[in-house]
Amino acid sequence: MLWSLPKAAPALLHHLTAYFELAEQDLARARRELAENFLTLAVIAVSLFFTALMGCAVVVALTWDTSHRLAAILGMGFFFLGIAAGAMIYRLRAARENPPFLASVREEWRTDRAILERILSDKDR
Repeated sequence: MLWSLPKAAPALLHHLTAYFELAEQDLARARRELAENFLTLAVIAVSLFFTALMGCAVVVALTWDTSHRLAAILGMGFFFLGIAAGAMIYRLRAARENPPFLASVREEWRTDRAILERILSDKDR
């Protein structure tokens, strides 16, 4: 097996280079997706915060001199809690659909490992 290593070295170096290129592509994709997600979530969060703040101010102003003041405040609290729960469920489902980190590198490694094991088992015979 050791005497075939010099013949296989260029192919092994080529595969290692390909693994690094795949890893680089996966890391670039992950970095791009993370930046896009962060920016989008930041804009949405700030906009929704101020919208909710103004909406709550309107509800409190409309119900301040009534007996429904506490119910209105509690209702808004439960409403925002429901929105937060829905957003968490959505995010968990979306996270399951994304490919795992370095998925293409793992897949190529599985394929190459099977080929390498087959080659090595043929050399032992």
